Amino acid sequence: MARTTFEPALAFVLRHEGGFADHPADPGGATNLGITLATLSAWRGRAATVADLRALTLDEAAAIYRARYWDAVAGDALPAGLDLVIFDAAVNSGPARAARWLQALLAVPADGVIGPVTLAAAREAGTAGLIASFTARRQAFVESLPAFRTFGRGWSRRIAAARVAGLALVVPEPSTPSPSGKETLMKTESHKNMESPMQMENPATSADPVKPAYASRTLWANAIGLAALLLSWWGITIPGLDTVVLQDSLLQGIAGFGFVASSLFRLVATRRLMP
Repeated sequence: MARTTFEPALAFVLRHEGGFADHPADPGGATNLGITLATLSAWRGRAATVADLRALTLDEAAAIYRARYWDAVAGDALPAGLDLVIFDAAVNSGPARAARWLQALLAVPADGVIGPVTLAAAREAGTAGLIASFTARRQAFVESLPAFRTFGRGWSRRIAAARVAGLALVVPEPSTPSPSGKETLMKTESHKNMESPMQMENPATSADPVKPAYASRTLWANAIGLAALLLSWWGITIPGLDTVVLQDSLLQGIAGFGFVASSLFRLVATRRLMP
């Protein structure tokens, strides 16, 4: 919503109205800058002539448009973009009809006067969607007119252009700002450095894999020494096995048995932790 939108809205209307015209099929009769002879007469408070209409200045036309059309549809209070669309429809079809179209779309009392209730409803509605619905309703109206066969193509082009011009003036709704690059980088690094619950609870998943017990050469050496010791206890002699070797084998057998037991326990524990 902004008062300065009257200037682009007026420029749009004048661009489509053109200069003096007096087409016999036009129900409005002679016009100049979009102002009819009847409108100029009402503005001046006396019967205006065609000569008066031809001599109409741009400044006087702008004053008529502001007072009798823009202000009549509360252009300064309407959301930006919607004001242009409503204003252009008011110029073509009258302020009261344009107001009723808007009120019907907003589901408020359609009294033809844009007041506080209509304005509040218009501000709550989505402006872009309201512009699309309003121009569609206006298009349906002009298609129902008998003169549409003669002026329909031009009317349709104007309505489509009003829609585009109105949407260009719509003020975008504020959006939630996205995280800055620095914040995003910090979050990414934090995510990279964070250990998963499985990594925290299961060190085996991040350490080197456990070597199987049967792949340990130390284990096999100790097992052979232990077997030799057991054979000697059962009366089976092994050549070259003296007392010193027997003592060493006994110690190695004890150490080997402990290693085998610890390796097996570790292997079982690792399999339990693995998913």
